[in-house]
Amino acid sequence: MDYRQNVGGIDRIVRGVLGIWLVAVAISALLDEKRVTAATAAIAGAGLLRNAQSQHCGGNALLGIDTTSDDSPE
Repeated sequence: MDYRQNVGGIDRIVRGVLGIWLVAVAISALLDEKRVTAATAAIAGAGLLRNAQSQHCGGNALLGIDTTSDDSPE
């Protein structure tokens, strides 16, 4: 499988911010004993943070979407 970077710019920033927010929601839900909500938010947040860190999204690759600029190194 090809793991080229396909997440960049504003897309990467939005994924990072949403990932952090979802992890905070997961912690809050866990403290309120809402385990299903906590698990769902934690998994989604971790996925978004991984996308932002690695600059690769499998969904983007499947759909042929590339939000990186043309001048970025491959």
